[in-house]
Amino acid sequence: MIVIGLTGSFGTGKSTVAGMFREFGAKVLDADSIAHKLLCPGTNSWRKIVHWFGTAILNRNQSINRDKLAKIVFRKRQDLRKLERIIHPLVIREIASRLRKIENSRKDEIVVIDAPLLIEAGLAKKVDTLIVVKLNRTEQIARSLKQKGISRAQILKRIRSQLPLSKKIAIADYVIDNNGRKNDTRRQVKKIWEEIKNG
Repeated sequence: MIVIGLTGSFGTGKSTVAGMFREFGAKVLDADSIAHKLLCPGTNSWRKIVHWFGTAILNRNQSINRDKLAKIVFRKRQDLRKLERIIHPLVIREIASRLRKIENSRKDEIVVIDAPLLIEAGLAKKVDTLIVVKLNRTEQIARSLKQKGISRAQILKRIRSQLPLSKKIAIADYVIDNNGRKNDTRRQVKKIWEEIKNG
């Protein structure tokens, strides 16, 4: 089994690239999706988050309103760090569990861990190859404004809360430039996929 770590910065197009790897045959583990499942009402992590941030973050069905929670944690760094301390260990444990299951059933699988905070959460230690998706800041903000439905100020707060893209690129095995057209990005993904697959 080969494990690829895929990361970038907020709005650089990491999920699009993960989808391309999936099309080529990779098994994708989406860290954000795993985190959302871990926050189901009644779970231990849900209780910890509600205890720390209050019931005002809950929807009527008791699920956590991610927009409300985001507004709180991106205002104060200590609140963001608290949330990360609750969620990151659980996500890492779940990813490790899924990797074990995949390896037991298909040793020739190529797995992509799609995680925005892959390096920050310490997940980079679990991968064989690290890929970073890059985008220039102007385009990063423009695409985020179009796709995420949040303000420029909120976008900048999220970008600044992460490790700078330049530092991620410095330790990457591969860098995918997502500034061009989708087909340009796909060509880069295909080339990397073939290199990794063929060893």
